[in-house]
Amino acid sequence: MEMTAATMQVRMAETVARVLRQACRKWAPPRKIKTRDWANKYRYLSSIEAARPGKYVLDVTPYLAWENSPLDALDDPSVQVVVCQKSAQVAWTSGVLGNFLGKSIDTDPSPILVLFPKEGAAKEYMDEKFVPMVEATPALREKVDTRIRAQGQRQLFKKFPGGFLKLVGSNSPASVKSSPVPIVCVEEPDDCNLNLRGQGDSIKLAKERTKTYRRPKIVLGGTPTIAGVSTIAAEMELSDKRVGMVPCHECGEAHVLSFDYLSCDEDPTGNHPVFGKKLPETAHYTCPNCGAVWNDMQKNRNVRRGWWQATAPFYGTAGFYLNELYSPFPGSVFAELMKKWLTAQYEADNGDISPMIAFVNSSIGIPFEMTNDGVKEDELAERGEDYAENTVPRGGLILTMGVDVQHDRLAVIIRAWGRGEESWLVWWGEIHGNTVDVKSDVWRKLAEMIFQTAYKHETGAGMKIAAVSIDSSDGNTSDAVYHFVRGCRGVKAVNVMAVKGSTNPDKEIFSRARAIDLKHKNTKADKFGVQVYSVGVSRAKDLLIDEHARINLEGSGAGRMHFYKDVRADYCGQLLSEVKVPSRMNKHKKVWQKKVGVRNEALDCEVYALHAARSLGTHTMSATRWALYESALLQSELFSEPKAEADQVVGSETGHKNSSGYSAVNRRKRGSNFATNF
Repeated sequence: MEMTAATMQVRMAETVARVLRQACRKWAPPRKIKTRDWANKYRYLSSIEAARPGKYVLDVTPYLAWENSPLDALDDPSVQVVVCQKSAQVAWTSGVLGNFLGKSIDTDPSPILVLFPKEGAAKEYMDEKFVPMVEATPALREKVDTRIRAQGQRQLFKKFPGGFLKLVGSNSPASVKSSPVPIVCVEEPDDCNLNLRGQGDSIKLAKERTKTYRRPKIVLGGTPTIAGVSTIAAEMELSDKRVGMVPCHECGEAHVLSFDYLSCDEDPTGNHPVFGKKLPETAHYTCPNCGAVWNDMQKNRNVRRGWWQATAPFYGTAGFYLNELYSPFPGSVFAELMKKWLTAQYEADNGDISPMIAFVNSSIGIPFEMTNDGVKEDELAERGEDYAENTVPRGGLILTMGVDVQHDRLAVIIRAWGRGEESWLVWWGEIHGNTVDVKSDVWRKLAEMIFQTAYKHETGAGMKIAAVSIDSSDGNTSDAVYHFVRGCRGVKAVNVMAVKGSTNPDKEIFSRARAIDLKHKNTKADKFGVQVYSVGVSRAKDLLIDEHARINLEGSGAGRMHFYKDVRADYCGQLLSEVKVPSRMNKHKKVWQKKVGVRNEALDCEVYALHAARSLGTHTMSATRWALYESALLQSELFSEPKAEADQVVGSETGHKNSSGYSAVNRRKRGSNFATNF
């Protein structure tokens, strides 16, 4: 049957109308709706993500319904960063992150990046939170295809009209550094990688993705860890620090809910193996203003009448503090919280502080204060000694160098070693330049310090560097490091090594470099013909700066670490820039973690200088060997005035240049640490 002209006109009109509708949807301005209103109107909960599936009700978590809540801050154009330092069980992931993502996808689409500590956590969120939310919410279901094999979709990458959602783990440099986005969300910042394969803090790298956008939004939420190293606590310090004010049903006075006011009755005859005389089932809350006793139901009613109150000036970052007392969920009733608290106290009294750390972090929502009897920064600074920079005190017999490689500079420490590994700082500083470029002047200057410079000993002798350890862990600079190290192989009196820190806490400070199979060149180091030494950084830090380590020793003698009083002002702070804290992955193990906002290049350099010293056997050197070094030092013929034809070692036009372009004239006896021309 032939199509009539009238039918053709009708179908054409329908086609045009459909195309116009699609165009209108694509180019129409975003719907103006608050995140809280979107959640109440469009959001649904699935049985996978919630105990009570069905229509989402914001009032279930009243603190999210208060004015000036995190949801309001997300809609506020004056707020660039939203931070929440929180306990567990406060519905942050579902109530804030989930609603924000849903509203953004539905009404204001754009590229979105969500950073998780590990890729596994990202997969769990996608499978257990995001996909169920999309499938349960009609407004999202028609925009996001959750099928992994759908066109343009991957497990951790979901496209939707106007943008995409990308979930990444903080241990993946390529994922973190790619994709400019206007929205970056970070889940559990304290667990994220703070040294992304030598390329820096993963959170900072993620924030860099927003710089090209006019009004970016950065969202960070998580539980804190240890005081001084907690990322979320540091971010909170930059915010206006909003706290939840809750009025009392008796006196009407408001205060911030605190575990200081949670208590329980006692049984004088009780003898519980954990709780003792305490009766956690009788737990109650006491108003600090009038002394009224609250039960769980009264507390929840009071919370509904609360509000957010800023306690610091606002400079673009809205911060929120939430502890588990605000939670309305059954697992957070007073009795359960008291049981966790008493159990943590019992374990701490018996020598295991891990449960107490977990309680302070995950229930109280604050960083745990570690007790440390080690030396403090101001105390250490007062111990500077009266000798000049670039000079070696009398006890120093061997010079080593540790080099930490940043993209724009080399951080360098030169340390002199004597009997019992007593040591003296000779120089701490930086050489600025482009370290990625093998031809950069920064490498020539380093070579001059290693090969050409003679460091004056207190006796008048001239000493040269005997061993050098250079960090090669950064993939961007490793080529340049390997190139430099290979160019130094012609100088037999100096042991120049490329090193990488080991993640194994039991790794020895110094061990032999791995052998290179010349038939299978699988790595950059193999390509450059360089052996890479693995440094036991954990053991080195244990030895140098732990609570009872060398840095705490005063006076003279074996193991003492000396430094000159005019050392650069940041030396002591950087040396003490890390603390050993319980691992969040394994509470029974401790790991070294960098303090937030503090550079740690001096510590890294000290570790590498120690590694270089251990390569020479300073820890096992016999008294006879030390005596030979000292005897060589005292021979007067070694201390003559410089000759006109002074050493042309590196960067010299007359010196012999090896394949790397660096000069390498050896004018020292093999194994000697002293210059023949000074």
